[in-house]
Amino acid sequence: MNKTTTVHWHGIFQQHTNDMDGVAFVTQCPIASEKSFLHSFTVDKQAGTFWYHSHFNLQYCEGLRGPLVIYDPHDPYRHLYDVDDVRIVFATLLRSFRRYHVNAYDVAAADNPAGILINGLGRYPGGPNVDLSVITVQQGKRYRFRVINMACKPHILFWIDKHNLTVIEADGQETLPLPVDEMAVYVGQRYSFILEANQPVSNYWIRALPGSYPSNFTDGLNSGILRYEGAPVTDPDYDYWWPNNNLTETDLHPIDTSVTVPGLPYPGGADVSINIVSIMNNDTLLFYMNGVIYESPTIPILLQILSGAVTPSQLAPHGLVYTLPPHKVIELSFPTQFLNTPHPFHLHGQSFWVVRSWNSTVYNYVNPVIRDTVNIGQNTDNVTIRFVTDNAGPWFLHCCMFSLDAINHMQLNCSLAAWQDLCPIYDSLAPSDQ
Repeated sequence: MNKTTTVHWHGIFQQHTNDMDGVAFVTQCPIASEKSFLHSFTVDKQAGTFWYHSHFNLQYCEGLRGPLVIYDPHDPYRHLYDVDDVRIVFATLLRSFRRYHVNAYDVAAADNPAGILINGLGRYPGGPNVDLSVITVQQGKRYRFRVINMACKPHILFWIDKHNLTVIEADGQETLPLPVDEMAVYVGQRYSFILEANQPVSNYWIRALPGSYPSNFTDGLNSGILRYEGAPVTDPDYDYWWPNNNLTETDLHPIDTSVTVPGLPYPGGADVSINIVSIMNNDTLLFYMNGVIYESPTIPILLQILSGAVTPSQLAPHGLVYTLPPHKVIELSFPTQFLNTPHPFHLHGQSFWVVRSWNSTVYNYVNPVIRDTVNIGQNTDNVTIRFVTDNAGPWFLHCCMFSLDAINHMQLNCSLAAWQDLCPIYDSLAPSDQ
């Protein structure tokens, strides 16, 4: 693990505080070992399920991550549940025969995890029969669950045996209630759902099946336990229950029906439209976006802007910085003819309308889901999103660890001395201390 670090607040807009977004070499230099940096920002008009994690190299895969929940004192769904203290966090278990956990730098990009961890606990094939994560509920009560995929890989097919899940939130945005019994949760995505503990007192499997490589639930692999009060302290005594009502993104709609999609109701009906074509080289495992591989600049992009020494067209990394006009409607499309596996993309600084979802050819300009992390699909998909440039700063747009930058070039004020000191301290470090 690197000795320096940054911390990003995934899903927090950082309105007027772009310097607090925590992205290495985009909004700041990394924080040196034995040094500190205070993140100071205001969260205005946001509530829901978020998370924090390192945004420097592979540190978040090593475990520098955690949930972040902002409670809404005026939650419109508060009457639908009795308890809101349940979080389900997915991570991946990387292991060798000698060590329980492998250094992320020793794992090849094509390697698959040995198992999925639920709230930090899990099993792997041939491993010990360790305790699984247990969530205890009381029969007759209604619970708000908050699900976060913090894994580096893969997306998760999630369900709780014999229970319905009523989705009410996606990525910090309230949705109209949608009953399902399974959901695909891509890396970086979050959902809230309401579970009614209306089954007989017993133990039920919580399932987290990897969605991008073959796996199973043998001996409690990729599983946790939902335990009703009064049930025996044991694994569930049945094998499999399969869901049949999967979450489809196009069925998610905002709770606020008065909010309209910006721009005109047809493809390209925005002030600026950009196609982002992603290609994965299966031989080198390098990821190209519009023909360019992302490499971090030596000087953070925000610092380049504030210095005034370069024009927007000269900002590094060259070919991956898009300068966007303020207060305009932006449309991004992600054709995926060169991708044979799904990839989630996350946009910093704002949420967006998903006007075309993966596995769909329909454009919705009336009431599409609003979120900040979207699966762009694969093969013939052309996921399309829209947002408005109303938040100044260089904002990262990236697939997991593969990146592109978008800039809304407006007035910025970053006078915090501690922030200004980060780069001189980092640059003075020996390479082994970075």
